[in-house]
Amino acid sequence: MESPFRPDVLKGKAALVTGGGSGICFEIAAQLARHGAQVAIMGRRREVLDKAVAALRSQGLRAVGFDGDVRKQEDAARVLAATVEHFGKLDILVNGAAGNFLASPEDLTPKGFRTVLEIDTVGTYTMCYEALNYLKKGGPGKGPSTGGLIINISATLHYTATWYQIHVSAAKAGVDSITRSLALEWGTDYDIRVNGIAPGPIQGTPGLRKLAPEEMSKGHLEMMPLFKFGEKQDIAMAALYLASDAGKYVNGTTLVVDGGLWLSHPRHIPKEEVKELSKLVEKKVRFSGVGVPSSKL
Repeated sequence: MESPFRPDVLKGKAALVTGGGSGICFEIAAQLARHGAQVAIMGRRREVLDKAVAALRSQGLRAVGFDGDVRKQEDAARVLAATVEHFGKLDILVNGAAGNFLASPEDLTPKGFRTVLEIDTVGTYTMCYEALNYLKKGGPGKGPSTGGLIINISATLHYTATWYQIHVSAAKAGVDSITRSLALEWGTDYDIRVNGIAPGPIQGTPGLRKLAPEEMSKGHLEMMPLFKFGEKQDIAMAALYLASDAGKYVNGTTLVVDGGLWLSHPRHIPKEEVKELSKLVEKKVRFSGVGVPSSKL
C-alpha cells in the first residue's frame, strides 16, 4: 500500500521505538524513517536489533539500535541518553515493548501476571518518566514552546473481557490510564502530547501466531466486521497520523485500529430472519392497537 503521507512529513524529527526489532513496532520504526525521521529502536536481544537495523539501513533509512530492558530504569535512562546523544534530540517516543501468552487465570501464576505488567505497564511508565526532560518544551534541540509526542501501544482486550488474557487486559488498562493521565498533566505543563494505538489482530506478526494460531482461528474472520486481518502498515499509518501535524490537536486518545472487531458479537439470527420477525411483530402491534392514538380507537 502506498503511503498517503508526504515522504518528508517527519523531516527533522528523531524517534525512539521500544520493541522496534520485530512485528508491528518494526513497521512503525520503518515508516517513521521512510517519512523523514531519524529512528532508534530498543530491544532486549542484540541479534534481533542488529538484524532490524541492518534491514532499515539497507533501504537507505537512518536507524540505530540500543539494547535494553524497559523494566530496568537504568536501561531506560541509558538508551534515552544514547538516543539524544546520537541524534541531538528526541521528538517521538513509541512504547511498544510488550509480553503476552495465552493462559487461563487458574494456570497463570502471580509471577507470570506480574511479568506482563512489568513489561507493558511499568515499562511504559518508566520510559515516559525517563524521557520527560528530552521531550518537554525547551528540552535538548527544542524551542521554548514546542514539546514532543508519546505513543503507547495498547490493545482492546480490556474494553469488555477476553478469554485467557487477564494479565494483558490488566496491563493494557493500565497503559490506557497512563496515556490519559500524562496527556492531561504533561500536555498542560510541558506541551507533550500523549496518545495510544490499540491494534486489532494483525497478520504476519508474532502476536497473531501466538494468540490466534491456525488451530484456534478457524471461523475467526467471519466474526470480524471487515472479514480480514489488519496489516502492520495499518498501525504504522496511525502512528504517522499522530506524529504528523495532521494529529497535532489529538491528545489523550487511544486510537483503535482493529476494523471494528472489538464491537462485534456473533450474529445469532440471520438478517433475513430478522426482517421476517420484524414484519410479524409490526403486524401484531397493528392488530392489538398498541401505539395507536386513543382518538383513533
